[in-house]
Amino acid sequence: QVQLVESGGGLVQPGGSLRLACTASGIIFSRYRMGWYRQAPGKQRELVAHITNDYSTNYADSAKGRFTISRDNVWSAVYLQMNSLKPEDTAVYFCNANAYGVPDYWGQGTQVTVSS
Repeated sequence: QVQLVESGGGLVQPGGSLRLACTASGIIFSRYRMGWYRQAPGKQRELVAHITNDYSTNYADSAKGRFTISRDNVWSAVYLQMNSLKPEDTAVYFCNANAYGVPDYWGQGTQVTVSS
């Protein structure tokens, strides 16, 4: 059974930082491209960043320069360091696992709220 479990969300003031973590089980983690997506109320889910199995990264324009995605294949974990947070970063953040020829897997999401 595949499980992706996110953690690290919460309430933070504008300009603050959070580090999200996602641990995976039931997959050969090193074979998957791992990503973070987010969905704000009334909006579609959007890509924040992803990291391939050879550690190449890609960021949404809104995340560039502020967020950093990383992975640890030993611990089957992917992280999202978020700095200089803005109110518009408020959303539910989802972990995603993607590999060729198999369905995507998703975590249950973790809420990030940026507010003073």
